Amino acid sequence: MLVIGIAGKELTAQERDWLQHPACAGVILFTRNFASRAQVAELSQAIREATPRPQLVCVDQEGGRVQRFREGYSALPSLEGFGKLYGSQPDRAIELAKEHAWLMASEIRASNVDLSFAPVVDLGRGNRAIGDRAFSADPQIVAEFTRAYVEGMHAANMAATLKHFPGHGSVLEDTHYDDAVDPRELDDIRALDLIPFVAGIDAGADAVMMAHVVYPKVAPEPAGYSSRWIDEILRKEMGFKGVVFSDDIGMAAAFSAGGIKSRIDAHLDAGCDVVLVCHPELVPESLAAVEGRNLNTMALAGLIGRGPLAWEGLIADARYHDASTRLGGGIA
Repeated sequence: MLVIGIAGKELTAQERDWLQHPACAGVILFTRNFASRAQVAELSQAIREATPRPQLVCVDQEGGRVQRFREGYSALPSLEGFGKLYGSQPDRAIELAKEHAWLMASEIRASNVDLSFAPVVDLGRGNRAIGDRAFSADPQIVAEFTRAYVEGMHAANMAATLKHFPGHGSVLEDTHYDDAVDPRELDDIRALDLIPFVAGIDAGADAVMMAHVVYPKVAPEPAGYSSRWIDEILRKEMGFKGVVFSDDIGMAAAFSAGGIKSRIDAHLDAGCDVVLVCHPELVPESLAAVEGRNLNTMALAGLIGRGPLAWEGLIADARYHDASTRLGGGIA
């Protein structure tokens, strides 16, 4: 299945046609698709009404520098601040991270959007793309935050997505722009980067997003289209039974698989349930690329949001006002 990007703040006729394709399972929204709370709710509804099949509407609303919806939403702090607070007030840090998850997810669900791809459980070890998006460099601390964050998202009726498996934080390169290679042995990765993923899976995480990083001591191809990582390690060894997303196939580190069809085939053949095609200009070729494939059309059914959607109900909730006040000005 594919989750696609669209160009603007309203659906075009061509985009409505894309959504009717049997391989299209949903849409990922970006800042380019956002003007206001009302507009994004209307856009989400238009996406759902464009086809009789359920469509997953999703976004990256992590907080900090990765927050696609801003005006009318809480200014969510980055995850790094929770890790810093943990050094002096661990219990408070974990409590606030859980509230961060609930607040983020509640606002997104009130906007008629199903899923925010969160939490980031990569280690904070200097990666250019991750930076302050990570809780900590310590895997045990990240694991503790991961459990709390998954619990907070679930309390807001949102599925949790652990990213970026098996860990993007221990290489320098940003895979949006460069290839990234992690030369460590599997045992070293297990002893560090995999620990938060184990915790998240144990906490009931619903999905995992793969990294475009190559770990040559484990497999020759990037993890996102490596059956060794997805089928053998993630599913069989770690027991993960949820949805596996690729990262965006438009990122530079995905180019090693070849053209659009080769990239999509590589990810699906390796065990990804869903391929992200975030750039609208790549969508027509991507839809053509999956013609004739047997696709898991029910893969995303469990990720569709449930529970109340209206902002009115959320604003009337005392927990919402408390969480927004406590977190809106940063972490202290």
